[in-house]
Amino acid sequence: MDGIVTKHKEICFICGREAEAEHHLIFGTAGRELSEKDGLKVPVCNNCHNMGKITMRIHDNPMAERMSKIIGQLAWERKYILYVMGTDELDEVSREKFRKRYGRSYL
Repeated sequence: MDGIVTKHKEICFICGREAEAEHHLIFGTAGRELSEKDGLKVPVCNNCHNMGKITMRIHDNPMAERMSKIIGQLAWERKYILYVMGTDELDEVSREKFRKRYGRSYL
């Protein structure tokens, strides 16, 4: 599935350089597969993904990893709750649906 976060597939979501890889916003054992199915991925350059300095990349940087998962959850809730339900408000039911699918909430 195409990513649901940005329509700019050729630009790094983090720095704006040319994208060279896809980053699954929610990653880990089961998270990566679900992210792929749900479109929770963004284009990134290799430096921002996992090859740059630790403080400048997503992986191995706890704050960036956390932000990645927050963005993933918000994108999922927007696409699969707000759009499908025809509402403009998220509530605890929305969060619970995400928790059931991904095992926890990042918000």
